[in-house]
Amino acid sequence: MGIRTEERATIIQGGLGLAVMLGVVMFAAGSGNRSNAAESLQTLQLVAGLVCGAVSFAIFTQGWILFTDKLSKQRLYSAVLFSILGILSFLNAAGTSGIKLFGLETGLRLSNAFLIISHLLCAAGMLIIFSTSDRQVSGQHKIFVFSGTALVAAAGIVSLYTYQNHLPAGLLEFQNITVKMVLMSAILALYATGIFSILYRHRKERPRAALTVIRALMFMMMGFTLLMTGIPGDSRLAHVLGSWYIVISYYFVLKGVYHLTIDEPFRGQRAIEAKMKYMAYHDDLTGLPNLRRMKEFLGSLLTSHGKDEPVRTGVAVINIDRFKAINDSLGYSAGDKLLMEVGERLSGLCLQGEKVFRMGEDEFAVIFPGPKEVTELESRAEQLLVSVDPSILIDETEYHISLSMGLSIYPEDGDSVDQLIQYADMAVHHAKEHDQIFIRYTEAMKKRTQSRVELENDMRKALERDEFFLEYQPQFSLLTGKMVGMEALVRWNHPKRGLLPPNDFIPLAEDSGLIVPLGEWVLKTACEHNRKWQLDGYEPVCVSVNLSMRQFRQYNLADKVDAILREVGLDAKYLELEVTESMTFDIDTALNQLQSLKRLGVHISIDDFGTGYSSLNYLKSLPIDRLKIDRSFVKEVMLDGNDAAIVSTITTMAHHLKLKVTAEGVESEEQLEFLKGQNCHEGQGYLFSKPVPARVLESQFLSRLAG
Repeated sequence: MGIRTEERATIIQGGLGLAVMLGVVMFAAGSGNRSNAAESLQTLQLVAGLVCGAVSFAIFTQGWILFTDKLSKQRLYSAVLFSILGILSFLNAAGTSGIKLFGLETGLRLSNAFLIISHLLCAAGMLIIFSTSDRQVSGQHKIFVFSGTALVAAAGIVSLYTYQNHLPAGLLEFQNITVKMVLMSAILALYATGIFSILYRHRKERPRAALTVIRALMFMMMGFTLLMTGIPGDSRLAHVLGSWYIVISYYFVLKGVYHLTIDEPFRGQRAIEAKMKYMAYHDDLTGLPNLRRMKEFLGSLLTSHGKDEPVRTGVAVINIDRFKAINDSLGYSAGDKLLMEVGERLSGLCLQGEKVFRMGEDEFAVIFPGPKEVTELESRAEQLLVSVDPSILIDETEYHISLSMGLSIYPEDGDSVDQLIQYADMAVHHAKEHDQIFIRYTEAMKKRTQSRVELENDMRKALERDEFFLEYQPQFSLLTGKMVGMEALVRWNHPKRGLLPPNDFIPLAEDSGLIVPLGEWVLKTACEHNRKWQLDGYEPVCVSVNLSMRQFRQYNLADKVDAILREVGLDAKYLELEVTESMTFDIDTALNQLQSLKRLGVHISIDDFGTGYSSLNYLKSLPIDRLKIDRSFVKEVMLDGNDAAIVSTITTMAHHLKLKVTAEGVESEEQLEFLKGQNCHEGQGYLFSKPVPARVLESQFLSRLAG
């Protein structure tokens, strides 16, 4: 990993400072007591002390006065530390320059004491403050620390001035070179420990503030070395240069505190705001702009054109066909990979000015700005759709997908952002319902959608108003001709629209989620009817009830069925639950659900068998009792050899698996004779009876059983 600019600057500045320091030390060692321009150097030293005091006050201001509502340990302690160091630096400079403060004279011993104490405090304080983790501090803690430090510092300085003559001369006048070297080594080692501790703490990332503090410590070490070289008056030049090295170090601390208290928090806040803005306007999974960003982008396009000269703009909504089935069969991880791949392919096919958005779940959108003719826009949108490669590799397995698109155009179809998006969404759902890949929005779609919304609202009230009722289609044994069961079928007597066929409201109930309460009502009502007929003395028969996909996915389905059977008082063996092949895509979930239902004692059949995607390998392990041959095969069984072969294969397979077989849609004697020849167990269809109300089933069929 290369050296960053900030790290390079730290190395260069530290190296230059070290070179100058070594040169001055060597010069001082060879110059003896020579003093050149003593007054000028004395003035420079005093100015250095004053500048240190000023910079220290600036550090105090940045670290303590600013951001008082978000004061942290590093800011507070660095402010307190450098407020003391500034005073000590000024007192040391005044003492070495021979200036009296308030009539008090600072002798050599006291001046050196200020020097040693300030650097001990600085080295230890910087080590503790910047090499440990930061944390927020309370207002009470802030006041306590600053007040306590101020009192201790004031008392210490007054005591030093008062008892300076009692300070140990041998220790502080550095006549003994060994004592001097021990003190220097100890303080320099403390500085070095601080540098390495900060480097270790920030070994993964080197923030700008940490590198700036390291520069400050390097110049403090060099400045202290020069100051000690100039004691006791060996070299005024070394002493002055050391004082200015301390000024430089204080400047770096000021800069570091600035980065810590102002720059880095500001940059961090901006980064957080930028990330939040990105998350607010982009999809987490695909990284594409989301619906909110789409509305803003489309709105800017429409307003920029103006109302006088509207420029046609197309909004296309693209839907992945059968995405829910893919999620159910392959898992959500595979579904996520599919969404990302489709998003990438759409983005790669867009021309300049076109933009792809993720609207949510399995829907994408593309905005086409600017073509002059409607036909151009339609052609371009359809061209984009058919250009998407349908072959997608997921987990080393190749799958083929299909897409549907709905298109709305400004200003022909709508003049607002919400209208254009809404109408394109209507169009794509219309395309899916009619097995088309591309449809342009028309006004008729809006009326149809409004009608569906009204019907959905009516459906929510229909259960409360008892508008639903059941009809039953009897099932007969092909061997004996006796009625052996019945299938419950829901009907809706709409107060305004009259009797509605199931195809008009069952898909709507599935989409809206109303199929769950409706399905529970059907199950309970069918069980109640069957139990009543038994209590009335009719021969018991089994009633079949269809389960919807949403019902089948309920984790507590078995508990709900059991509760209904207990409430009604119906024996479980007189209830058969019908599932479809598509419900067994997720074989593990399906197996657990079916086993839970089977433990109740109910019968289980697979409805419309042959039209789905069951694996014969899994079929043998499912706890089922019956296969129901779909009416589409029975209808053409006498005309189409393939249908006849399919029916024959299903019945043969069922016998080998010890399953019963029921043929649906039996309408003619020829079909009946063929099914008998295939040893089909039971049949249901218009040849025997159409679905009839409960009272008709009772009077025309159950009564015959009794007779």
